[in-house]
Amino acid sequence: MDKVALITGGTRGIGRQIAITLAKEGYNIALNYRKENEDMQNTKIEIEKEKVKCLCVQGDVSSFEDCERIAKQVFDEFGSIDVLVNNAGITKDMLLIRMKKEDFEQVIDVNLVGTFNMTKNVSTYMLKARSGRIINISSVVGISGNSGQANYAASKAGIIGFTKSLAKELASRNILVNAVAPGFIETNMTDVLKDEIKEEIAKSIPLKRMGKAQDVANVVKFLASEDSSYITGQVINIDGGMLM
Repeated sequence: MDKVALITGGTRGIGRQIAITLAKEGYNIALNYRKENEDMQNTKIEIEKEKVKCLCVQGDVSSFEDCERIAKQVFDEFGSIDVLVNNAGITKDMLLIRMKKEDFEQVIDVNLVGTFNMTKNVSTYMLKARSGRIINISSVVGISGNSGQANYAASKAGIIGFTKSLAKELASRNILVNAVAPGFIETNMTDVLKDEIKEEIAKSIPLKRMGKAQDVANVVKFLASEDSSYITGQVINIDGGMLM
C-alpha cells in the first residue's frame, strides 16, 4: 500500500515545501487548508507533478469536529495515514501589556489545541495499524522565548511537552513522535520585513543567513522515513546555530 502523509496548513510556506518534498519521496499527500485559495491549487498541481495523489481537505484545526472529519476523509480516501505533520499555525504578536485575551487564546487554540485535535483523531488510525510518524512543527521561540510573542512561545513550548509525553505513550505501538523547531526561515511572513532588519537577523545567526523552507522539509523527510526508526521524543532545532 502506498504511504500517505497528512500535512496541516500545507498550502504555503514551510507546509507547502514539506508536502512537495514528501511527494517527491512517493507519498500520497493530504493537504489540509482552512480557506480555499490560489496557493492550495498551485500546491496541488506541484504535488501531482510527482505522479502521486493529492487530496485537499478543508477544515479548521482548532475545531475538534473538523479534525475528526479530516482524519476520516483522508483514511476513507487512502486507506491509511502513515505520517501526520502538524504544521498549521498563526501569530498575533504583541507585547503582553497590549495583548488582548482573545489574541492569546486564538494562538493557543490553533497552534497547540489544533495539534492535540489532529493528533488525537489521526492516532486512532495509527494505533490500529501499530505504525506511524507524528511530526510537530514547534519553534526555537518555544525554547528561548521572545519579546512580543508570549502567546506564540507558550503554544510552541506546549507542543514540545506534548511531543515528549506522546512519544512515551505511543512508542510501544511503533508510533514515533518528534518535533522540529525552526529558527528564522525565509517565508511569506519574513518577506514583509525590511532588508535592514533581515540583515540584522542574519548577523545574529552563526551561519550568517536565514534558513529556507527546504531546510525544514529535509528534516521532516528524514523523520518520516525508516532511517529515523530509533528516534522518538526529540526536538531538532533548524536554526543555523542560534540556540547552541
